[in-house]
Amino acid sequence: MPALGRMAGMLNWFRDLFGIRPASNGLGQRGENVAARFLRNHGYKIIERNFRCQVGELDIVAKEGKCLVFVEVKTRVGDEVEPEAQVHVAKQHQITKAAKFYLSRYGTPQPPARFDVVAIVWPAGRGPVIRHTPNAFDATF
Repeated sequence: MPALGRMAGMLNWFRDLFGIRPASNGLGQRGENVAARFLRNHGYKIIERNFRCQVGELDIVAKEGKCLVFVEVKTRVGDEVEPEAQVHVAKQHQITKAAKFYLSRYGTPQPPARFDVVAIVWPAGRGPVIRHTPNAFDATF
């Protein structure tokens, strides 16, 4: 893993450990709103947004048919580093832990689930470009 990826993962771990949350991100919130609308328009039912628990956060929990879909949303102004690339292994592990906690509320049997990524590139003064990747990654455990 590149050094920057390790540093970002360590920073996220430190923030989670001490409950430090960055200030509200206007662009990120707008991106999540666009992603939720996009998913609804494609037949998904939004169950919950910004689910937080002691092990992490889930941007969007949706349902497509009988499948629960945990959606990570990444919004950027530019595409120099693709937003999808920001969902690195450490982030995937964090999302998986939060999803496992979320699913534990269902008892057994648990519904089928998957992990999607919605990447939004939103250049200043233009409309957003939305890229949806179903089954973007597998659970890390």
